[in-house]
Amino acid sequence: MELKDKLMSSYLAFEEQVDLDNDIHQVRDKAIKFFEQTGFPTKKQEAWKYTSLNSILKEDYSIFPKKEDAIDYKDIKKYVIHDIDTYTIVFVDGIYSSHLSRTTHEKLDACLMSSALEKEKYKPIIDKYFNKIVPEESLSSLNTAFAKEGAYIRIPKNVVAEKPIQVLNFFTGNEAALMVQPRNLIIAEEGSHVQIIERHQSLTENPVLTNSVTEVYVGKNAEVDYYKIQNDKTTSSLIDSTFIKQERDSKCSVHTFSLGGKLTRNNLRFYQHGENCNSVLKGVTILEDKQHVDHNTLVHHIQPNCESHQDYKGIFSDKSIGVFNGNVLVDRIAQKTNAFQSNNNILMDDTATCNSKPQLEIFADDVKCSHGCTIGQLDNEALYYLRTRGIPKKEAKALLMFAFANNVLSSVSIQEIKTRITKQIALKLGVELGFNL
Repeated sequence: MELKDKLMSSYLAFEEQVDLDNDIHQVRDKAIKFFEQTGFPTKKQEAWKYTSLNSILKEDYSIFPKKEDAIDYKDIKKYVIHDIDTYTIVFVDGIYSSHLSRTTHEKLDACLMSSALEKEKYKPIIDKYFNKIVPEESLSSLNTAFAKEGAYIRIPKNVVAEKPIQVLNFFTGNEAALMVQPRNLIIAEEGSHVQIIERHQSLTENPVLTNSVTEVYVGKNAEVDYYKIQNDKTTSSLIDSTFIKQERDSKCSVHTFSLGGKLTRNNLRFYQHGENCNSVLKGVTILEDKQHVDHNTLVHHIQPNCESHQDYKGIFSDKSIGVFNGNVLVDRIAQKTNAFQSNNNILMDDTATCNSKPQLEIFADDVKCSHGCTIGQLDNEALYYLRTRGIPKKEAKALLMFAFANNVLSSVSIQEIKTRITKQIALKLGVELGFNL
C-alpha cells in the first residue's frame, strides 16, 4: 500500500479517537480532503524542484505507535540543553512523556496541544489562532488533518518567560518505521518575551519521518527567540513547516542548525502584519555523505517601516545536497522596507551539490532590499597563510569553515546553545579548535 493510501485509511481510524462534534474536526476534514486531491509534492512543482521525497515515501511507516516505549532521562540527557533551567515538553514516539517533562500553567502556559484542543477553557484561544496562518498545501494540510498532539505555548500580555522552553521529540525505534505529525501552537501576546528550543531526535537507526507544523503569533511589541537544532540519524527525515505572524513593533528570530539527517526540509514563512516589525532568519548547515537539506523561506512585508534579515551558511562534503530557496515579498503599501537576504555556501568536494535561488518581489518604490548568493570553495590564499603560521592543513581548513559559519552563531542569545552548537560544528569538522568547553 502506498503511503498516501495508508494515510487516507488511517484517517478513518483516527476519527474514532477524537471528538467528531468538536469544531476542530471540520478543519481536519477539510484538510484531509485537500491532501487527498493533491497528494505529496513532486519535483514538478517549482518549490520542490531540487528536493524529491521518493526515497523517504517508500518506507512502510506506522502511523500510530502501538505504545509509549518508556525511556529514562539518561537515554536523552545528551540531547537536552541541561546546563540551564528550562520548561521541557517531551514526546516519545509522538506520545507525551510526563515523567521527562516539566510543564507549567503559572504565569504562562507550556503544556500539551491535545489539552488545548479538547478543553473548553482553551476554546476561545483555539478558535482565534489554530490553523489561521497555515497555507493550503499538501504537507501542512496533512498535518492539520491528524493534528492532535504537540506543544501549546502561550505567554500572556507583558509576561517575560523566566526560562526558555524546550520542545523535544524522541523516537525509540519501537516501530520498524514510524511517521509522526506534531502540531505546535505558540502565542506571544502583547509585550511578552519567550525563548524556545526545538529538537527532533532518533535514538535508533530505524527510519522515522516527521511532518511537523508550528504556528507562531507574535503580538505588539513582543519578542520570540526560536532555535531549531537538527542533528539526527541518517535514517531520519524531517519536514518542518513554521508559519509566523507578527504584529506592530515585534521581533522574531529563528536560528536553524541543520547538522544531520537523511532529508530535511525547512519551510519558514514570516508575515509582517504591523509596522516596525523585525524578522531574523539565520541558519548553519553542515552536511556529509548523501544528506539533503532544503531551506525554503519567505518574508512577506505587508506593512511599511519593517526589516528582515536572512543569512544562511552551508558547508557540504561528500555527495551531500543543499538547497536554498529564499523569497522576500514587498507589498505596494510596504514603503521604507529594509530587507537583506544572503546565502553563502562552501563545497568541500566536487561531488557535493548546492542549489541556491534567492528572490526579491518588490512592488513598493521606496525600499532598501538586497540579496546575494555565493557557491565556492575555501580560499586557498587564506589556507596558505594559516599553513605558513604553523597550523596543520586539517585544522586550518576547519578554522576557516568555523569563521565562515560564526557570524550566524554570534547572534545566538542563549550561551549554552552557542556552546553546544560550537562543539557540534567542531565535531563535524573533525577538530577540537581549542573548544574544550
